[in-house]
Amino acid sequence: MNILYQSQPLAFTRLSSDEQLATSREFLARMQTRRTVRDFSTEPVPFELIANAVATAGTAPSGANQQPWTFVVVSNALIKTQIRLAAEAEEKISYERRMSAEWLAALAPLGTDWHKPHLEEAPYLIVVFRQAYGVTINPDTGAEERIKHYYTEESVGIAVGLLLASLHQAGLATLTHTPNPMAFLAEILGRPANERAYVLIPVGYPAPDATVPTIIKKPLDEIMVLFE
Repeated sequence: MNILYQSQPLAFTRLSSDEQLATSREFLARMQTRRTVRDFSTEPVPFELIANAVATAGTAPSGANQQPWTFVVVSNALIKTQIRLAAEAEEKISYERRMSAEWLAALAPLGTDWHKPHLEEAPYLIVVFRQAYGVTINPDTGAEERIKHYYTEESVGIAVGLLLASLHQAGLATLTHTPNPMAFLAEILGRPANERAYVLIPVGYPAPDATVPTIIKKPLDEIMVLFE
């Protein structure tokens, strides 16, 4: 038996069957309205909405409960400009040289290109970093030591899903942006060597004239396999 293991009673409220169905259906209907937005209003957003969403993301399960994530929230206009310029520089190269014709064809229905004005227009940018390994200081030597992390990609992916859901529930619009490469984000934001940029998420209210591409999500019978 592991003497380090400790437990406590699970705090769990059992819902009635009617409550379960109602809650499930309400959440599904709400999430079905979520869209990726590229046209943002500059209208201010209450910071508590952002903080609550990040706190929600922090409840995600993670490998060995190591919670290998850092959420950097940016509202500073100068830093947002730096991020936009660096992102556009990388994206321009990608669209003109790195992306295959097949990749560009897949993106064509979405109407994207290397211009990223939303990185300045959105009131907040949330940059999610994956901690590839942990860092601790040896109390005897004062030396920095690495702590192996497990399932970091999966853990951070789950946390980002909760983050996006929470922001949408709060009535905010988001965009998941993954410029490649993303090392410039760690440089601009002064992140330590163990952190790797995972995704860049502009957050705010949609612009009054915002549009989104006409797309269709796969129906349930195409994404779920049931064994009875």
